[in-house]
Amino acid sequence: MPNTILDLLKVDTDSFPYIYEENHTVKLQSGPGLVRLNVYRPKTVSRCPVLITYGPYGKDIPYKNFLPHSFHDLNPEHKSEHSAFEVPDPAFWTKEGYSIVRADEVGIGQSPGVCDTMSKSTSEAFQEVIEWAADQPWSTGKVGLLGISYFAGTQWRVAARRPRGLAAIIPYEGMADYYRDRCRHGGILTAPFLKFWMDRQVKSNLYGLPGKAAKNWGPDTIEGDLNEEELQANLRNQAVDNAQHFFRDDEYYASRDYCLQDIEVPLLSVGNWGNIVVHLRGNIEGYLHAGSQYKFLRMVVGRHDLPFYSSEEVEIQKSFLSAFLKDDDYAGWKAGNMPKVDLILRKGVIQYDSIPAATGQVYSRRAENEWPLARTVYTKYYLTPQKTWTPNEPPCPSYHTRLSYRALTVPDDNEYIRFETAPATQELEITGHIVARVHVSVTPDLGGPVPKDIDIFLTIRHWAADGQEIFYTGSIGNPVPVSKGWQRVSLRKINKQHPHHREYHPYRDYFSTDVQPVIPGEIYGVDVEIWPTNLILSPGEKLSFEISGGDTQGVGIFSHESSERSHERFGGTNHIHFGPDHLNYVVLPVIPQA
Repeated sequence: MPNTILDLLKVDTDSFPYIYEENHTVKLQSGPGLVRLNVYRPKTVSRCPVLITYGPYGKDIPYKNFLPHSFHDLNPEHKSEHSAFEVPDPAFWTKEGYSIVRADEVGIGQSPGVCDTMSKSTSEAFQEVIEWAADQPWSTGKVGLLGISYFAGTQWRVAARRPRGLAAIIPYEGMADYYRDRCRHGGILTAPFLKFWMDRQVKSNLYGLPGKAAKNWGPDTIEGDLNEEELQANLRNQAVDNAQHFFRDDEYYASRDYCLQDIEVPLLSVGNWGNIVVHLRGNIEGYLHAGSQYKFLRMVVGRHDLPFYSSEEVEIQKSFLSAFLKDDDYAGWKAGNMPKVDLILRKGVIQYDSIPAATGQVYSRRAENEWPLARTVYTKYYLTPQKTWTPNEPPCPSYHTRLSYRALTVPDDNEYIRFETAPATQELEITGHIVARVHVSVTPDLGGPVPKDIDIFLTIRHWAADGQEIFYTGSIGNPVPVSKGWQRVSLRKINKQHPHHREYHPYRDYFSTDVQPVIPGEIYGVDVEIWPTNLILSPGEKLSFEISGGDTQGVGIFSHESSERSHERFGGTNHIHFGPDHLNYVVLPVIPQA
């Protein structure tokens, strides 16, 4: 075992076209534990700006081992011995005049301590790493953040802390709201994904985990292995913790919250239309509410791992970072030459699992001045008992009727009610936020328990003129529909006084004090947020709207099955009601044709 932490530092100036320094140690002031990090520095300059990532995936695990199929599809310009999953490649970025700092989060890799992902302590430690980098003699004092998914989500939280030296951030496909975006869609737990993510992405990288080198999963822990009891004591498991907490005013969630308006650094938020289950909402909300003078929203499509490394996207990253970290604004970000909102327009049929689709090299672009688009016409499309979906308000019925569906289903059940539009007669663009108004109730099964709640699952799908579904590329390359929405009816309460509330984008606090009863036989009118989207409907194509009691097509690993959704609480049959007082509709953001 080394005598001092300084003995851990290894410096290699000969093996690579950059200086490689392994296992710098940052002593934390904010709490126990240490952060160990690698530094990759250009040989050609003595001081340069720094790009930092801080996360749980293991700073020393090569990309080719972490996710081989993803590495295989990667832009060759970003493949090197030190490439790693979802973070900038040192070989590429050191040639561009940046130092790269890649840190193991506390409790991960070579950083001893308690692993508590996405927590207050995580953001505080990240802040200290940023300030450490800003103070190094090889740094200009300007730090940028650049990374995908987890390495994007951490950017929002740490930027709100305003660390010294932070000069720009590019959160590329990263959730901003731990509760609403990631863990509890509409209050409904995303248990399977959280368990998968913890087991595959986090627990496999724990500090002190035995056998990592033997599995070609990075080096073993320098100080040696920990036993199972020690490993468990040093882990705060998101899957377990989220299952034990339900509301945003629980300390578990409240401690992870922050104010987006506190973000002041230049910001380029890059969202993906196809990531309808974990990232998309956060990129748009982050852009809307950040307090930055210079802030930009750019939309892409494709898998969550590949567009980031494409030549087109990298050039955007380079120009943005140059403007705010090098004071070389050759693209005109500060001068107003770059669009505040840069949309990619989803029109036509693509092969969702092709490499061009996976890397985002499809569709055309359009520049805009704001989000949501000022010219949006929020248009009600009404649901009818005949299962049509129409912009024409149906005549007010003099009688009551309902359509029914099972209350507890999984994707393989194929159980839902589908409403369809007529084929489009002309081109129709839908771009922006969506909200659905549905009137629902529940009836107990014969001899079954009394239901105590209702979970609403909504899906919008796109159909070609020949009747085949038009699939989009999901976050892991899976076929996904247009968009989805979720809402737990006991958490239906809306805070219309909140400054973020909009009629097209309802705001819910999700506090423990907001819980409202759900009684069998009572009809509840519920406004359900559907995640924002873009598509252009061509003549002959149509849309469908589906309501169900569980996940349907396109959810992938991001489903909502858990012991929380028990037969005792959610069993029975759900209904959507139609009548004089029960008008059901979806408000679509229609963009008028030029």
